[in-house]
Amino acid sequence: MGPFYCPGDRKVYIDLGLYDTLRERLGAPGDFAQAHVIAHEVGRHLQNLMGTTDKVDGARERLSERDMNAMSVRLELQADCYAGVWANHSQRSKGWLEAGDIEEALNAAARIGDDAPQKRSRSTVVPESFTHDSSAQRVRWFRCGLGAGELAACDTFSSAAL
Repeated sequence: MGPFYCPGDRKVYIDLGLYDTLRERLGAPGDFAQAHVIAHEVGRHLQNLMGTTDKVDGARERLSERDMNAMSVRLELQADCYAGVWANHSQRSKGWLEAGDIEEALNAAARIGDDAPQKRSRSTVVPESFTHDSSAQRVRWFRCGLGAGELAACDTFSSAAL
């Protein structure tokens, strides 16, 4: 099923088989690729605590499916950015990142964007169908959080360019 955050019980659930899939089928091996997945889901927890998830859920009744998909993309990208903020702070406080760790995370982010499976399964990519985000967007927002190290840099909802 993959990783997910459940706002009801405030827990992150990780299907460990995802790590095999990342490594074997998607070409995204490495411990920091795995850490990125967890950090993204913890980012979803932050969104829940800060009320962002409730705001997006509340918009479901007012928005078209296309606009709701766009809102979901912004929510996912913000979680990617929060994962970057975590990586920044983790490195500053612990200094534990090794050469290639950031590249592992960026590679994983690029391999699991909504466009990646569409590219693998067909020649046409349909951005309007995305409920998460594109590979390039995931990488961009992770880098944004990594570089800034501040949650305030992760306002994907106000950003004109994703």
